[in-house]
Amino acid sequence: MNHLTQTIHPAWLRAMHWLNAVAVVVLMMSGWRIYNATAFLGFAIPKDITLGGWLGGALQWHFAAMWLLAANGLLYLSFNLGTGRLWRKFFPLSGAALLADVRAALQGRLAHADPRHYNMVQKLAYLLVIADSVALVLSGLVLWKSVQFPLLRELVGGYEGARRVHFFAMAVLAAFVLIHLLMVALVPRTLRTMVRGY
Repeated sequence: MNHLTQTIHPAWLRAMHWLNAVAVVVLMMSGWRIYNATAFLGFAIPKDITLGGWLGGALQWHFAAMWLLAANGLLYLSFNLGTGRLWRKFFPLSGAALLADVRAALQGRLAHADPRHYNMVQKLAYLLVIADSVALVLSGLVLWKSVQFPLLRELVGGYEGARRVHFFAMAVLAAFVLIHLLMVALVPRTLRTMVRGY
């Protein structure tokens, strides 16, 4: 196997990536329907891009996808930590290299010559989405079982604070997904590596 067909993403990572993609889409669309039940930020999400049909249906979809994302996320972190992939792929971080990569990205010159290695912008984006997912899960626990997690509830500013943390963490995740899809469109071979592994 030459360097062009070496496995870039192992099978376990590709499977977890696609399961996460399904879970995130279902969570967002059902979450938007749940949000519309109160529209506590003063606007509503168009019904055509929500899932569940009604509040009860949206909650069922949301909880089902929540368990998928939680289990898959724990497995993802376990595999990445256990294989050492997390440290190899995402560290070390460098402020100077990040600024150089951001500058190159803004000028449309950020290199993607070798999909086996992440540039500093990618490293930071993936680490940010991991942290954002943790914020989503923790704030979601407060919304789901507020009485059972009093300390967590207080840390996020009470139930109302948890709603806002959850909504804005979802918005960060949605922005990541949009940018991720844009980058895949600009560098299509990254999709091939996530399907075939090389």
